[in-house]
Amino acid sequence: MNSAVSEPALIGIDWGTSSFRAFLIGAEGEVIVRVWSPDGIMQVAGQGFEAVFDRLVGPWLAQAKLPILASGMITSRNGWVETPYAEMPLGASDLAQALVPHEVASGTFIHFVTGASTEHAGGPDVMRGEETQIIGASALGLNEGTFVMPGTHSKWVQATDGKIKDFSTYMTGEVFAVLKEHTILGTLMEDGDFSEESFEMGVTAGLDGGSNLLHNLFHVRTLPLMGKIPKATTADYMSGLLIGAEVAATTRDIEDAGTITIVGRHDLSDRYESALRTAGFKSRRAPDDIVAKGHFLIARAAGLLG
Repeated sequence: MNSAVSEPALIGIDWGTSSFRAFLIGAEGEVIVRVWSPDGIMQVAGQGFEAVFDRLVGPWLAQAKLPILASGMITSRNGWVETPYAEMPLGASDLAQALVPHEVASGTFIHFVTGASTEHAGGPDVMRGEETQIIGASALGLNEGTFVMPGTHSKWVQATDGKIKDFSTYMTGEVFAVLKEHTILGTLMEDGDFSEESFEMGVTAGLDGGSNLLHNLFHVRTLPLMGKIPKATTADYMSGLLIGAEVAATTRDIEDAGTITIVGRHDLSDRYESALRTAGFKSRRAPDDIVAKGHFLIARAAGLLG
């Protein structure tokens, strides 16, 4: 181990639907070692979560007894331990007070970070895992403004003074996948390299479309049918159309969005960065390991770090 790095103080686990990430975290909140696995909660047969935990985190625990925080869909109804939802506003101390301890067979305790909920006119909204990432952003000075978290279900989060004030979920990624694989819109699509031109064309249509999304989606079929865009770029056009509509909806009531912080994997972040630029917004990227910062801040607020 690098002598310049502090001794391990915490293990943070980000356990989602499709992947598992664990971080060995130092006394200053820095990531010393990270582990990634495709063992997301939907890939673990028979809900054998403890066996996966022992295999991936056990070697660290064999070296030292450390506090453990886990966040993400592992705390959902389909996960290991279902935790309640905390309501807004929500900061590190609030999440620390709501931690749910769970003892595994070895006697080790895992502290599960609860999810978050809010209520809008159309109904409730929930998230699990993203709340820890937003809290982690405050450790890097990103504690104010608008955050977008691209994914199967994109999250748009409003934060003030390091606390989550409100958020909304958009099923953009899942709708894209369903339309591409299971509707007539996908029949003319061909694989090809990413087309920035067709993507931005779609973004512009999505931004300008207002309530006409269901009508404009039919253009995903007619544009390649009439030779207006190549078949190999049709998926990029649809992606842009859906993301553009999402950006239009989420920024409509924001008077001053400032610089929007993008939290997510690089390929989707690239698309959202492009869409926001097309819409006239500035953006910045949050680091990949921002969730580990959140684990650290919540553990410190809970008094788990000694």
